[in-house]
Amino acid sequence: MKKATGDTGKKVFSNFIWRFAERCGAQLVAFVVSIVLARILAPELYGTIALVTVFINILQVFVDSGLASALIQKKDADELDFSTVFFTNVSFCVMLYILVFFMAPMIGRFYRNMSLVPVVRVLSITLLISGVKNVQQAYVSKNLLFRKFFFSTLGGTVLAAIVGIAMAVKGYGIWALVTQQLLNATVDTIILWITVKWRPKFIFSFERLKGLFSYGWKLLASGLLDTVYNNLRQLIIGKLYSASDLAFYNKGDQLPNVIVTNINSSIDSVLLPVMSKEQEDKNVVKNMTRRAIKTSTYIMAPLMMGLAFTSHNVIVLLLTEKWVACIPFLSIFCITYMFWPIHTANLNAIKAMGRSDIYLKLEIIKKFVGLVVLFSVMRYGVMAMAYSLLVTSVLSQIINSSPNKKLLRYGYLEQLKDILPNIIMAVIMGVCVHFIPRIFNSVLFTLIVQVILGIVIYICESIITKNDTFHYLFGIAKSMISKKKTS
Repeated sequence: MKKATGDTGKKVFSNFIWRFAERCGAQLVAFVVSIVLARILAPELYGTIALVTVFINILQVFVDSGLASALIQKKDADELDFSTVFFTNVSFCVMLYILVFFMAPMIGRFYRNMSLVPVVRVLSITLLISGVKNVQQAYVSKNLLFRKFFFSTLGGTVLAAIVGIAMAVKGYGIWALVTQQLLNATVDTIILWITVKWRPKFIFSFERLKGLFSYGWKLLASGLLDTVYNNLRQLIIGKLYSASDLAFYNKGDQLPNVIVTNINSSIDSVLLPVMSKEQEDKNVVKNMTRRAIKTSTYIMAPLMMGLAFTSHNVIVLLLTEKWVACIPFLSIFCITYMFWPIHTANLNAIKAMGRSDIYLKLEIIKKFVGLVVLFSVMRYGVMAMAYSLLVTSVLSQIINSSPNKKLLRYGYLEQLKDILPNIIMAVIMGVCVHFIPRIFNSVLFTLIVQVILGIVIYICESIITKNDTFHYLFGIAKSMISKKKTS
C-alpha cells in the first residue's frame, strides 16, 4: 500500500511539473506581450480592453458548463460519455456565440462606448474554439497526460505572441491583443487535436448527459457565481469610475495573478483526477490535501511577498513610471493570492468526493458575504474596493475549509498551523529584501540583488527551521535526478 501511495505521489508530482511548465511557459509569453502593449498603449485604452475581457470571462464559464469536471470525476467515464459531452458543448457554444453577437451593441451602450461592439464580436469567437477543445482537455486531465498540454499550449502561445507583438509595433493597438488571444486559442486547439488521439464518435445519450449534468450543473452554478463575483469589481469600476482606474486595478492584479494561476491551475488540474480515483479512502484524500496546501504555500508565499516588497522596482522596470499608480493594488493582490492554496486544495477535496452540492452551497455563502462587503465599500473609491478583498479572502478561507473538518477531519486551524511557518519565513524574507539600500543606480541591478538575496534568505530559513516541505521537495528532486542518471 505504501508503495502504491509513493508511486501515486511521483505520478502526481511529474504531472504537476508538466502542467506547471506548460502554464509558466504560456503565461510568461503572454505576459511579455502584455508588457509590450502596456508600454505602447495608454492606460485608458488598456482599461477598455479589460471591459471586453470581463464579459468573455463570464461567458467562458458556460462553455465548460460543469460537464468536463463531471467527466473527470466519474470513475467509469467511457466513450459514450465523452462524445455526448463533446456534441453538447459544441452545440451550446454555437448558440452562445450567436447570442453574444447580437448582444454586443447592448454592451457598447451600457458603457457608452460603441467601439467595443466589433471587439466583443471578434473576441467571442474564442468561445467557439473553447467548445471544440473542452473535452480534449478533460481527456488529458482524466488520463494524466499533461505533457500534451505543454506542447499544445506553448506552440499556440509562442506563435500568437509573435503575431501580437508585430501588430503592436506596427500600431494596431487593441486589435493586436484581440488577434493574439484569438490565434492563441486556435493554434492551441489544433495542436492538442493532433497530439491527443481521442476523437468524438457519432454517439449520444441523453441518459448519460442527464447523469453528468446532475453533478456538473452545481459546478456550473458555482463557477458562474465565482466568475461573475470576481469580475464584478471590474464592472463596477468601469461603470462608476474611469477607464484609467480600471487599468491600474487590472495591472495590479495581473502579475501576481499570472504567478498564482500557474501554480494553482497546475495543482487543480492534477489533484482533481488523482483525488477522484482515491475518493473512497478519506485518509489518502486528507494526506493529499495537506501536502497540496503545504507545498503550494511553500512555493507561493515567498513569490507573493517578494513581489509585494519589490513592487516599485518591478513596475518601473517592466511598465515604466506611467503605471506606478497600480503598485498599491499589486501589494493587496499579493497578500490575497498568497492564501489561495487553502481555497484550491479544500475545494478539490470536496469535488473529488462527489460533493458538488456542498461546493455550490459554499459558493453561494461566500458570494453573499462578499457582495455585502463590496456594496458596503464601493462608494468610497477603488482602493477601498481593493482592500475589501483582504477581508473576504479570510472569510472565504474559513468557509471553504469548514466542510473538511467533518469530511476529512482537517479543519481551518490545523491548515493554518501547517502553512504558518511558510508565511512567517516569506514575510521575514520580504522585509529583509525591502530594506536593502540601492546599491546600484540601475533599477535592474537593484532588483536582481533583491531577487538573489531573497532566494538565499528563504532557503537558509528553510534549512535552519528544518522545514518539512523543503526537505520533501528536495528529496523528490534528488530522487528524480538520481533516477535520470541511472537510466
